Amino acid sequence: MSTKELRQKAKTLAKEHEYQQYMIERYLALWGEEDTLRFLEACEQPIRTSIRMNTLRMESEKTIERLQKKKIKLEKIPWLSHGYYADFEGRSTPGAFLEHMLGFYYVQGVPSMTTVEVLDPQPDETILDLAAAPGGKTTHIAQQMQNSGKVVAVEMDRKRISSLESNILRCGVTNSIVLRGDARKIEKLNLEPDRILLDAPCSGEGLIPLDPTRKTSKSMADVRFCATKEDELLDAAVTILAPGGTIVYSTCSIAPEENEYVVDEILKRHPEMKIVPIPLDFGTPGYSEPYGVSLDESLKLAKRFLPHLHGSEGFFICKMIKEGTA
Repeated sequence: MSTKELRQKAKTLAKEHEYQQYMIERYLALWGEEDTLRFLEACEQPIRTSIRMNTLRMESEKTIERLQKKKIKLEKIPWLSHGYYADFEGRSTPGAFLEHMLGFYYVQGVPSMTTVEVLDPQPDETILDLAAAPGGKTTHIAQQMQNSGKVVAVEMDRKRISSLESNILRCGVTNSIVLRGDARKIEKLNLEPDRILLDAPCSGEGLIPLDPTRKTSKSMADVRFCATKEDELLDAAVTILAPGGTIVYSTCSIAPEENEYVVDEILKRHPEMKIVPIPLDFGTPGYSEPYGVSLDESLKLAKRFLPHLHGSEGFFICKMIKEGTA
């Protein structure tokens, strides 16, 4: 497809599906026409509700039994330790049940749960969760650590701090410290964490199935702005990571500019960082040549989730280790 044909096709599809044209042009360049159409169609379908059983409050089996008595259908998600698809059949919102209020489960997207599984937090470690609100990943990390060690949850947005603290309390987390501040200045804390999770603030282009306004709410300038901030956040994080430590970088964006491009720049500036495989059958490989731009070959070890391929919101996950003696 020539550039002229691509633009004309993008113009037609953008008008038909109510997207900004630049978005469709990029999808066509990345995936071709057939997969772009599948993506656009998938974004019109609802994402299945998923929940995480919170063993800090109640054994999974007992929570499952309680929910099943309320006619809630549950399906185990194979690669997640405590993740389930949950069909509430329109009886009520997932957050309205007593079991949710008691912290027995957390309503959480599949990719979000997957990032913590990939991080693989261990008991007694020091773990940093950057851009932590509203707390799904913070509480999940604490659960995996069995409330031992410490989780430092950093959030910049004052308004979102309350939801972070509320969820920490509801879920029975006792090993976390909440800090409000700019994660780009995290070196001032003089920490050397064993693991860092950076689910970076992004354009949210992967959330179109959940929020259709994102078809038109962001410009290419917004994507570039987010990418710059993401680069700064990831650079600050890898700088303080302990030698031998692990960092997981993720976004709910499908834009290579916010994902592979950012990681590629970090690898150039930090040769001690190495991308490692994510042992999951779920997801597809990251891009090493998006739009024909050659990036580090190891980016194929990252994972991408896409609505038309995986039935989830769009997401990117990359796991890296800092080479050196721990």
